[in-house]
Amino acid sequence: MDIFSRLSWFFKQEKRAYILGASMLILVGLLAGIVPMIIARVIDEMTNGTLTYSALLFWVAVVAGISLLQYAMRYVWRTNIFGTSAKLEKILRQRLFNHFTKMDSVFYQKYRTGDLMAHATNDLGSIRMVAGGGILTMVDSLTQGIITLFMMFWAVDWQLSLMVIIPLPVLAIAIRFIGKKMHFHFRRAQEAFSSLNDKVQESVTGIKVIKTFGEEELDTIDFNKMTANVVKKNQSVYFYDALFRPAIQTIMGICTVIGLFYGGFLVLEGQITVGLLVAFLNYITRMSWPMVAIGRLLNIIERGSASYDRIMDILKEESNILEAENPVTTPIDGDIQFEIDSFTYPQTSEVMLKNVKFTLPQGNTLGVVGKTGSGKTSIFKLLMRDYDQYQGRISFNGVDMKVYSLDTLLGSIGYVPQDNFLFSTTVRDNIRFGNPSASQEIVEEVARLTSVHEDIIGFPEGYDTMVGERGVALSGGQKQRISMARAIINSPSLLILDDSLSAVDAKTEEAILEGIKTNRQDKTTIISAHRISSVMHADEIIVLDNGEIIERGTHYELLEQNGWYKQMYEKQQLEALLEGGGEQ
Repeated sequence: MDIFSRLSWFFKQEKRAYILGASMLILVGLLAGIVPMIIARVIDEMTNGTLTYSALLFWVAVVAGISLLQYAMRYVWRTNIFGTSAKLEKILRQRLFNHFTKMDSVFYQKYRTGDLMAHATNDLGSIRMVAGGGILTMVDSLTQGIITLFMMFWAVDWQLSLMVIIPLPVLAIAIRFIGKKMHFHFRRAQEAFSSLNDKVQESVTGIKVIKTFGEEELDTIDFNKMTANVVKKNQSVYFYDALFRPAIQTIMGICTVIGLFYGGFLVLEGQITVGLLVAFLNYITRMSWPMVAIGRLLNIIERGSASYDRIMDILKEESNILEAENPVTTPIDGDIQFEIDSFTYPQTSEVMLKNVKFTLPQGNTLGVVGKTGSGKTSIFKLLMRDYDQYQGRISFNGVDMKVYSLDTLLGSIGYVPQDNFLFSTTVRDNIRFGNPSASQEIVEEVARLTSVHEDIIGFPEGYDTMVGERGVALSGGQKQRISMARAIINSPSLLILDDSLSAVDAKTEEAILEGIKTNRQDKTTIISAHRISSVMHADEIIVLDNGEIIERGTHYELLEQNGWYKQMYEKQQLEALLEGGGEQ
């Protein structure tokens, strides 16, 4: 029952609806408790030969009236209890989603996408059942149980009632044992479902890769194994769930037998009438529902409690990126001072950046090159405050980056990652994602700047073309250029291109870089690339190796150093020459 106290904040918030709903439930129970006594009176009058036609019609009308009244009351409690429980699901879903949007990279490395989706669907549904079916079952079972016991003891015979309830403590012990088992196995079933959810999400997202390598059969086998595990875990839940009703029915069957035999004896002794015995047996039958309801309630509680624990575990997670107490809200501007002595990713011991320091004047372009894993992307992650755990300082115009509010900082940075993500909407809405009110003229302007306008107008529906999930309907180069247009549309103070020209040809690359240079003369740009041609016109270029700067300077200065940069440039020039048929 601890789950009800943990949800007390919601019950207090919606107390009017729950009080009204519970009141209707209690009144329904009271009316239901009267009906067996009416039946008992009719039977006794029939036995005594005193029942008249008018009296029979009266009692039938009373029962019909009670039924209609119960119908109206049931409508009221259903709308108030079940309708209100949906609000709890809405509140928790909003809280969970808001929490997701505030968490940092460490959080998303710890939790898989499918697992988070399971929390936002299955777990919330189980919690809603506590606030809906749980409240209903608890109030209804208690009301009917108390009213039925009261009528059995007061209106029929207390000795007979006392004899009948002797087996009930055994049922209480059985229910407690089954409830504990239910909680244990349901939590594991939910965890298994989360893993399966993650598997499905990953397979659907990576279906092209799976089909390219011809691994459909192996992936299907893996999926079937995980499905079988989910079924196995749920079978354990259903095994104990299935024990509730047989245990209840067995004990209540024993109670009925006791009532029938001992009640028959009391009828023969003249202590109760036949009508009262029929009413008593009716009350025993009615006692079955509170007992079944208790089993159902424990089922709902254990499921809801396990799910609530999982949700709370997520909500207790704290981001490592914290806002300053009095953050700066003016847009970032001025020179960038990047002075990192050491940076290591959480939960690893390998130092990713060592003594990486540079100053980037406003309006200049910085090129960052190096082998894969040399630390290029790590620099960008620190600039966007994906991680704060580093030794050193990053500042904009002399102001520490951590002092800026996150919204201000990220709103002033345009970032185009290596892995371009597009939303399942139109090309236009993808481009103006960061500025939904941008006009068609502005959208087309940035599309021309990134050399994707001609491609777009060639689509069947132009800018209204749906790109599909993650941009599946587009080529790699088109996704890159649309992502760049999306980053540029807000004219960010700092534009970061993280190897975002790899899927375009040399001619298109040159046109894009020239357009950016012309249109962003007073803005700062950082370009990371494997192709030297992408950075050769930068004001300064740094070469990274194992997280350290091993070379720096302009394109021509680096060529004179005769180091890694020159070797890579000459190699790429040779490759371009060979691809062009050997013509210079």
